Amino acid sequence: MARVLVVDDDRTVREVVVSYLRAGGHAVIEAADGELALAAARDDPVDLVVLDLMLPGIDGLEACRRLRARSDVPIIMLTALGSETDRVIGLERGADDYVTKPFSPRELVLRVESVLRRVGERRHPAAVVVDGDLLVDPAQHLATLSGDALQLTVREFDLLRFMAANPGVAYSREDLLREVWGWSFGDQSTVTVHVRRLREKLERDPTRPTRLVTVWGVGYRWDPQVRADA
Repeated sequence: MARVLVVDDDRTVREVVVSYLRAGGHAVIEAADGELALAAARDDPVDLVVLDLMLPGIDGLEACRRLRARSDVPIIMLTALGSETDRVIGLERGADDYVTKPFSPRELVLRVESVLRRVGERRHPAAVVVDGDLLVDPAQHLATLSGDALQLTVREFDLLRFMAANPGVAYSREDLLREVWGWSFGDQSTVTVHVRRLREKLERDPTRPTRLVTVWGVGYRWDPQVRADA
């Protein structure tokens, strides 16, 4: 059972989401605006946040940014804005996933459980991956580059861990949605955004990546780094 914070100013939407999450066995607390959400997350730590984008006062994007600044708690954003730009902004602020309104409550619960499952896998971590000056330690949920810790969201870490552990294999965006996000369907632009964000934190020149490379017409591949003296 996980503790989930549901933030939405629409009481009807909030009640439906809360009802489905509780039916799925989760403990749920609620907030109707961004300020209350930030206070709730500070005073009563939770395992995941379902956060509406359009909130009075502190909106969802700003609430997401502030939550991410102090915690790596997984965040699923609810948005009535369907354009790719709006979704990308949410992901760039640190959201791990998003669901566009109107949505199926059952789908939302599946997304929540997918994110929680990925977080829970830290309890049975895979082996440490070392690739040149990059180290990925699933047990500590830590990635370092040249000894400096990388500041990664849950999904960014999951993506890095999966790709670095499977070098030389080309994966489509659909493959990565299934293997990293645990989705059998979804918007593949989610993968594109996370790849771009990961490159910005990982690559010396994100426009000319040497590790997380594009395979045109397929998707992405992890190219291991070989030392010059190897």
